[in-house]
Amino acid sequence: MSDQSRSAKPLANAFQIYAPSLIYAIGLGAIMPAIAGASTGFGVSLAVAASTVTLIGIGSLIANAPAAQLASRAGERLTMIVSAGVGTLGATLAWAMVAGWFPLGVPYDFAGYTVGILLIGMAGAGFNLARQSYLAVAVPVSHRARAMSLLGGMIRIGSFVGPFLGAGAQAFLGMQGAFAVGAACMGTAVIISLLIQELAEPTTPTHLESTTTSPLEIITNPTMTSLAKEHWRVLLSSGLGVLCLSAMRASRTAVIPLWAEHLGLSPAQASLIYGVSGAIDLIMFYPSGLLMDRKGRRVVAVCCLTGLAIGTASVPLMGTSGWLMVAAVLIGLGNGFGAGIVMTLGADYSPTVGRPKFLALWRLLSDTGTLTGPLLISVVTAISTLAFGVWAIAALGLVGAGIFSRTLPPGPGPVTRDAGLHPPTTRN
Repeated sequence: MSDQSRSAKPLANAFQIYAPSLIYAIGLGAIMPAIAGASTGFGVSLAVAASTVTLIGIGSLIANAPAAQLASRAGERLTMIVSAGVGTLGATLAWAMVAGWFPLGVPYDFAGYTVGILLIGMAGAGFNLARQSYLAVAVPVSHRARAMSLLGGMIRIGSFVGPFLGAGAQAFLGMQGAFAVGAACMGTAVIISLLIQELAEPTTPTHLESTTTSPLEIITNPTMTSLAKEHWRVLLSSGLGVLCLSAMRASRTAVIPLWAEHLGLSPAQASLIYGVSGAIDLIMFYPSGLLMDRKGRRVVAVCCLTGLAIGTASVPLMGTSGWLMVAAVLIGLGNGFGAGIVMTLGADYSPTVGRPKFLALWRLLSDTGTLTGPLLISVVTAISTLAFGVWAIAALGLVGAGIFSRTLPPGPGPVTRDAGLHPPTTRN
């Protein structure tokens, strides 16, 4: 079955893809704020406790390639089921270690806890890749950006609602409550994923237009290495823009709290400012997708990174909580403006055959940015000051905006796979 015929077949309803994504995101949102805090309960230092949060990103990096192999061989539906199951296992293991169900001694309990967090990160790689790949072929191309932005909105809603549910559970169960909510939500996502219709696997690309068929698409199961060689121009052009965007998005979670602490604001004030930024971000996801479908990917990507860069660069200039709130709103607007852009571009550039493996390469760039963004702030701050650390990440955002303005073609519609460092000024 061709990609177009698969795209033309509508989903039975949005519940099939968005419900498991929302439930899974709520579970992850409940767990994320508790990871570092729960680590301190094992008696480790604050530095070690803070580092446990990076296990989510490390797990995702490790699992990208295996998840792509599973999706290519078993399909997106089974990959989502397996990934959500692994996430449930990881959350349950972390829950058990925090609750002290199996007291083996602090070093062993903490080791088990870190394994659980790593499993959650690995599960996220498979779940996110599979649902992105699923949407790429289940939704008509004309509505792809809106569908991807809505998927990004589910992640944002989960990140917003999850911490509140986790905090409520902690009021009754203590720190373990956050992991109990996460395990329950991810287990529910397994059940809901069972209801998803499996997509038919594409055959050889005989039905594709000759202008979009690459030599590798004759191969029914290309390797990630061969895909990287075939699409290296895209990965080293727009892919680097994605890396910059992911670095900025990861850094914003540190920039606002760190500068709030620098100003001497209370944790409650810092949380309020960050929450307002998140709320602004949340309401922007659907307008972003609509604009991408109607005006094109370039205007959204460039405006997103420019807005993030301006908002981030203004943070060190703010000397009061009120002005820091203004900067946080700018950051929220910038980030929300690009809701779904990374997933949309990945779907646009991905080949029909080997799509999950290409998306795994795309996610490797995104995950690398997620890990390196906060590291850049830390390194520059250690050498100079926090202000220069924040400005360094803002400068990276401007670099990303420049990359996207150069590599993405203007106008509406999906980006073609042959768009590279020198895109045409008009569409064929």
